[in-house]
Amino acid sequence: MPDRKMLLLHTPQINISTPSTGRMWLICGCAFLCIFQSALTDHGRSLIIALVALISALLVEFLLTRRESGLAKIKDGSAAATALLLVMMLPNQIHPVYAALGAAFAIVVVKYSFGGLGSNWLNPALGGWLFVRFSWPLAFSNALENSSASISEMIVSPDIIAADNSVTEFLNSYVFSIAGVQIPSGYIGLLFNNSPGIIADRGLFAFLIGTIIITAIGINRGWIPLAFLAVYGLLIRFAGDLSDVFWNGDVIYGIFSGGTILAAFVLAAEPSSSAKLKPGILFAVILSAVLSWFFRYRCMDYSGCFIALAFVNCLTPVIRLIEEKIFFTRNKHGLNLRLSVEAKEKLL
Repeated sequence: MPDRKMLLLHTPQINISTPSTGRMWLICGCAFLCIFQSALTDHGRSLIIALVALISALLVEFLLTRRESGLAKIKDGSAAATALLLVMMLPNQIHPVYAALGAAFAIVVVKYSFGGLGSNWLNPALGGWLFVRFSWPLAFSNALENSSASISEMIVSPDIIAADNSVTEFLNSYVFSIAGVQIPSGYIGLLFNNSPGIIADRGLFAFLIGTIIITAIGINRGWIPLAFLAVYGLLIRFAGDLSDVFWNGDVIYGIFSGGTILAAFVLAAEPSSSAKLKPGILFAVILSAVLSWFFRYRCMDYSGCFIALAFVNCLTPVIRLIEEKIFFTRNKHGLNLRLSVEAKEKLL
């Protein structure tokens, strides 16, 4: 039987059943849930930031593509998803103008300077976040004043504290008692953080619901966030408490803060800015988790996950080149895997 060839004539993507347009709008819905929860406790400020960033991204996208397809590019949802993901990474106290500038930078420089959707090696939302973070560091740090990124305690309402104690008592009595362990109160409050901070942390409960939806629908590969969280949590547990006592790190707090859930379920699982095959993807995910722990707990940067993922995105062309050298052959038709059909299915 002749060996079947798998030709890769265009920019390779991870095999995901959901079309790109549907995937983008689902991510937009997931991000909106998070932003909406954050807006409930900051007098709508998070929604204003999101609206300004969204208008900026859509306007820039329209101006760049008006001669080619007009509104068609906007309908694919990529610009909207970029703007809303960027907003989730920003503090809820930052001035909306910075969000607008970050969204414009993400579309013009990161997305279209590399050829548009699917051709960029850096996630546009991450690029916009880096632009805001390092172009206006004082404004960014001032927006995080009195947040959990700058102080050790969160501002949580008395109702949330009472609910936290009740839920914790229930879980200790009927769930964790089976394993003979008890968890202290305070962790449920992480899901309803009212203090100033990045919007992804302030809307964590709603965002977790969104991650369940996008994972169940299958717009990303579920093993990617699981691998990220497993490595990141293990490192936190081993040496994440910043002391000389090992195996004493607070894994729950580490995962439920610092935008970790956003990094694991959306940014790390983004197909256009990742490797092509499972070995390369797994290497990138593990490296991202290790660097996320390093930047947060050794470099003392609360948003270490975002910096780590941006750094790994910069290595994506190198990872793809290595994959091409190892797994692919080139001919006049393009690239094709040089392995058997069974091996191809495992790699993809």
